[in-house]
Amino acid sequence: MENWDEIKTAYHVARAGTVSGAAATLGVHHATVIRHIDALEARLGVRLFQRHARGYTATEAGADLLSVAREADDRFAQLAGRIKGHGGDVSGDLVVTSLAAFNHFLVPALAAFQETYPDLTVRYLTGERLFRLEYGEAHLAIRAGAAPDQPDNVVQPFFEQPVAPYASSAYIARHGLPQSAEALAEHRIVGHADTDSRAPTARWMASALPPDVTAFRSDDPHAQWQAIEAGIGIGFMPCLRAAALGDLRQVLPPRPEWASPLWLVSHMDLHRTAKVRALTAFLKERAKGWAGA
Repeated sequence: MENWDEIKTAYHVARAGTVSGAAATLGVHHATVIRHIDALEARLGVRLFQRHARGYTATEAGADLLSVAREADDRFAQLAGRIKGHGGDVSGDLVVTSLAAFNHFLVPALAAFQETYPDLTVRYLTGERLFRLEYGEAHLAIRAGAAPDQPDNVVQPFFEQPVAPYASSAYIARHGLPQSAEALAEHRIVGHADTDSRAPTARWMASALPPDVTAFRSDDPHAQWQAIEAGIGIGFMPCLRAAALGDLRQVLPPRPEWASPLWLVSHMDLHRTAKVRALTAFLKERAKGWAGA
């Protein structure tokens, strides 16, 4: 790709909107930026930018080229992350991804791990989307549900997070406690906003409880947990999380059908690196005390 420098320059001009902004990002003189843009337009025989007093705006042809340049730039950045992950020592960047609902046990664990390896910089990314391990977006992913089956990933069992229904002291004082799972239908319930959610507790509630008993719905598990603490109703919560809160009572013991298996997932190119092996071993050892919480 002999013209990559020129394409990269055009990409940064489009991002910054000005020659000076692109020059500052690239660490070059503004004359170099102008020369790259002029040479690329001459080579392609088309205008990539409209010049105006406020800067540069991509033309339709420029937008087509720059969409490809953006993807290429992202791929190079991800490749760099994967290459850095091949180091033989436990140092540098370590990128971990999971659902935000796992913060209550993962953040303290990552903090303890970093104390053991102070040369590490941990980046913890949360979100619903699956980060692409094959492009180096993360070194290790913690995922829930059925075992992930993406090709070229190494999947290891982590632990099953026990889950049970909980109520606050204020709720119990007003409404009492159900004596069975069937009796939950006579109480106010905190549940999922998405009635088609694949979460085990959501599937169980959809099959076992009438929808009109749900007094509070949210797609954010932290909002659900706060609603339970506030006394709005009875709701499901990981036992690990509930144990850290003082004013909650377990309504019924955990059941296997409410639990969700968790998995440690890494790409085959990275799972044998020192930092990934160290973290997976650390998390597995720590999880021995979580499964029975």
